[in-house]
Amino acid sequence: MRELMGTMAVLGSGLTAGVLFCVALSVVPALRALPPDRYVQAHQLLGRNYDPTMPVIVLSTALVDVLLAVVTPEAGTRSLFVIAGVLMVGVSAVSHLCNVPINRRVKGLDPAAMPQDWTDPRPVWRRWHLLRTVLSVVALVVNAAAVALA
Repeated sequence: MRELMGTMAVLGSGLTAGVLFCVALSVVPALRALPPDRYVQAHQLLGRNYDPTMPVIVLSTALVDVLLAVVTPEAGTRSLFVIAGVLMVGVSAVSHLCNVPINRRVKGLDPAAMPQDWTDPRPVWRRWHLLRTVLSVVALVVNAAAVALA
């Protein structure tokens, strides 16, 4: 059972890191190059499938890490699973507290009628996104190390 849970932890953190890395590497630069109205339109289209899926993957991975910490007898390995779980919770916290509110504001805009006082959220969104990307990559490395030691 521990092997299956370890595989789930690595898979979940790997999927999270991969998706966030891909967004940082490709999607964010593409969105930054668009004029505001086209950015809003593209942003509204891009998140449709990520929004319901990613929280499930991130929080499930954090839960598996916590369960692995509970059932792992070796203190060092147990600590790694705790650290990975905390990192995944960090990914979720940054997403829900920082990126998601920006996403909601952008999704509420009409690309054909951009407000005159519109403040471009892309630089702030990118900074928060890079933080959660780093957290997810570190969680993947820590999970892989914990599974290798278990």
